[in-house]
Amino acid sequence: MFCLPHPATGMREQETAQQLGAFSLGLAAAGFDTEVTVDRALDMEFTGLHSTFPQNNQPSLFDSPAERYLKARQSVQRFTVTQLGLAIFSNENSNKYVVHSYNFFLFPSTLGVTDVEFTLSASSIQFLSHYGFDYNKFLKDGIPYMNEVQEKILSQHLSEGTWKVSSALDRDVLKKAIDEVTCWIGAAEEEETMILQDLSGSQMFEVQLVLRQALQNVWTQPLGDKVMVKKVSPQHRQLLENSPDDCCQKELILLSARGFTNLFQTLVKAKKPLVGHNMLMDLMHLHDKFYKPLPESYEEFKRNIHNLFPVLIDTKTVTKSIWKKCQFPPVSNLLEVYVALCSSSEVSSFATVQIDRNFSGEDAPCRHPPLLVVHVQGWPGLNERQIYQEFKALCRFDVRRLSKNQFILLSNKFKHVRLVLRDYKHHPHLRISVYHHWRHSPRVNCLLQVSSIVALWSLLAFVLGGAPCCSF
Repeated sequence: MFCLPHPATGMREQETAQQLGAFSLGLAAAGFDTEVTVDRALDMEFTGLHSTFPQNNQPSLFDSPAERYLKARQSVQRFTVTQLGLAIFSNENSNKYVVHSYNFFLFPSTLGVTDVEFTLSASSIQFLSHYGFDYNKFLKDGIPYMNEVQEKILSQHLSEGTWKVSSALDRDVLKKAIDEVTCWIGAAEEEETMILQDLSGSQMFEVQLVLRQALQNVWTQPLGDKVMVKKVSPQHRQLLENSPDDCCQKELILLSARGFTNLFQTLVKAKKPLVGHNMLMDLMHLHDKFYKPLPESYEEFKRNIHNLFPVLIDTKTVTKSIWKKCQFPPVSNLLEVYVALCSSSEVSSFATVQIDRNFSGEDAPCRHPPLLVVHVQGWPGLNERQIYQEFKALCRFDVRRLSKNQFILLSNKFKHVRLVLRDYKHHPHLRISVYHHWRHSPRVNCLLQVSSIVALWSLLAFVLGGAPCCSF
């Protein structure tokens, strides 16, 4: 039994660092980091999935895991996270689970870091728009985040006083605030104050840091979404700078700049199982945006993820693993899995499966339907794209050229293999059969041809230069 105590809670940039901290404490109070919490499930939305730059960067069924990772890495570096959904499952008793669900709009931090660039994919934007994604919340109210490398750079700049404002909008806001303060301070008396309004997000810190750096006789203090500026003496300024209540302390600025990364670190510390569906891209974005830039090495990436999240449950992998073992229908789409699980018999069989996977170990061999080989007759100049287009209307195959007149087809669905073998049985130009390495491999054929030639020459040498005749 599942109980949803409230609808998904949307959190935005106005949820300050302190509020995010309180939210994390609330998760702990609700059993998030105790034995009561069973699982955490997440799903993420991006500005794009697979980058078309550079060419031939599209994933292929022929890719090894390492090759697929390197292609996906280029895409992750170009796109960004727009939204993250998080569900926390708590076990109240043996037959009841309470689910707390949350929805976060995210936007890269602009506080004193190099301006972050990201790409938009037209198809992904269209997909998100179709399902009602709120781009205003993403662009205007997204919670900031940064990874450890970005935080280290910001920390160094704050310590050295060399940080810069990267946002053009923030620079305009800062210019307006400085003009207001400089016009006011000349006639102001000590301890007199003024209020700066219309500030949001990182602007609250940037305005205070700039004013304190430029004017030695002012002090600043936040008041909600406003900043109070006070004219003070140098002695009073020194006392205030050493106060533990100063809101512009380096650690507090970093806490605010980290934004959602604070919650990510809470997820990591909890060491609870993390559930997702087809979650490779989710894990790569988690690593790149909130932990460290993705390494070039696929093995290093796996070790890092295993250290962050020791227990991962990918429901797509689970469903594929139990198709035959538990008579589970061959579905992989998340909605199809949900429909299948609505059957009580399927739920019970699903619950009996135990899968032990070590993300830091070697990958299990890929299980694909058999390869098909296409032999082209009477259709000169045919290339891989034309072969792909030929089968596209019927089913999906990845295509690779095997030789001048032969192509290899690979699908991830057995029914597609059966369909093509049946429907192209009498095709006038394409002869399709199951690929056999010893029969169709060009290398094997070349080796056999060389061996045949060597054997033939050996036989001729034996016949023509046989044993000499004796003469008396």
